[in-house]
Amino acid sequence: MKRCQRVLLASAALWFCTPAIPAEPPPLALEAKVGLGTVRGRIDHLAVDLQRRRVFVAELGNDSVGVVDAKENRLLRRIEGLKEPQGVGYAAPSDMLYVANASDGSVRLFGGDQYAPSGSIDLHDDADNIRVDTRSGQVVVGYGRGALALLDAAKAGVVATIPLPAHPEGFQIDESGRQVFVNLPGSHQIGVVDRDAGKLTATLPTNGGNANFPMAIDRATGRLFVVFRSPTRLAVYSIRDAKEQARIDTCGDSDDVFFDARRQRIYVSCGEGFVDVFSADGSRMSRLARIGTVSGARTAFFVPEWDRYYLAVRASGGTPAALWVYKPGS
Repeated sequence: MKRCQRVLLASAALWFCTPAIPAEPPPLALEAKVGLGTVRGRIDHLAVDLQRRRVFVAELGNDSVGVVDAKENRLLRRIEGLKEPQGVGYAAPSDMLYVANASDGSVRLFGGDQYAPSGSIDLHDDADNIRVDTRSGQVVVGYGRGALALLDAAKAGVVATIPLPAHPEGFQIDESGRQVFVNLPGSHQIGVVDRDAGKLTATLPTNGGNANFPMAIDRATGRLFVVFRSPTRLAVYSIRDAKEQARIDTCGDSDDVFFDARRQRIYVSCGEGFVDVFSADGSRMSRLARIGTVSGARTAFFVPEWDRYYLAVRASGGTPAALWVYKPGS
């Protein structure tokens, strides 16, 4: 394809053509919108079953979890009768889905392909984020006024609890599996937990940042990514020396952040109605794009094995709830 222009030179009109420069692909391209059916209110966190290619959506305001077929991009079924589900996690070795409920503090278990109810673990109060540690087989759940519960995926019981000074929000497990880095916005801290010792052993500096909710980790290089809502910024920490390496402004009301190791990118989803995409080259960061979404769409999930980014969009203005599917650009 050629682009032609006319240039007036003295009295003559001259035409010349230049090859059109192809447009750069966006860092995230919207590929599909998967309807979630009748879902009321807020949507919280997501998880995946890699083998079956399913995405689990915690529909907090609807007291349900949506199960999406990621291969065909369609709603497969809904698990109902929950109590404000906030966190979801799938443990492949036991073929078990864990659902953390804010209202009654329970972690409910659903097994197999049909998600048959398989028990409940009572954490008493505000069960929230879930991480599945494939190394140890444990499921880690943040809950209550301040604690992490270590669950045995095989026995479906609590192995240990680790007290914390405030309710844990986003948290990540390091490469060794021993340390857990956890956001504690209620005490204005980023905590470092030693799982073997069963206690908080250190903190990282917040440097004036508040409301630190989302967290991601680059285990290969030992970097921790923390997003603050006040002031709105993304900060990079070195796990090895516990120092802040860099910071950059980001969108508001963030609730999820993910690291794309293949492209060295960071994706921040914000309830303000944007996804910010950053380049993370070593300790340097730069914004590649600010992608408009929908107000209130602040939870997401990046699946490197499928090379897809999923954004949960709540029902609004007569538009039903949906899962937006993005394909990262090269």
